[in-house]
Amino acid sequence: MTALAISPDYLLSRFKAPTVVRSEKQNEQYISALSQLESKKQLTAEESRLAELLTLLISDYEEKHYQLPKADPREVVRELMRANGLRQKDLADVFGTESIVSDVLNGKRELNKEQIKRLSERFKVSPAVFF
Repeated sequence: MTALAISPDYLLSRFKAPTVVRSEKQNEQYISALSQLESKKQLTAEESRLAELLTLLISDYEEKHYQLPKADPREVVRELMRANGLRQKDLADVFGTESIVSDVLNGKRELNKEQIKRLSERFKVSPAVFF
C-alpha cells in the first residue's frame, strides 16, 4: 500500500460517507480504495454501496478536471474504427452503404441523427461525443 492509499475498511470505519473529491491526492486515494474493493471476490452490502459512491465521486471529479477537447465527429468515427480494428466497409450497416461511410469520413456529408444513434448503440458511447 502506497502512502496515498486509504483502505476501504478505514473509509468504512472512519468516514460513514466519503466527501466530494476536492484534490488530485484525494482522487488518487479514492481510486486506490476502489481498486482494493474491486479486487475482492465478494463484497458486503456496505462495501458495495461504498464502491458505488466512490465511483460516482471519482467520476464527478474527473469529468470536471479531465475534460477532453471537443473532437470533430469524423475524427470520433475514425478513432472508434481504429480502436475496434474496423474498416469503412465494416460500418456499411450503420450508414447504409460504403460510399456514404466514405463521404462522411471525407467531409462530403455530415452525420445525421439516425447515423449518430446507430453509432452510439454500436460502440456503446453517448451520442453527445458526435456533437
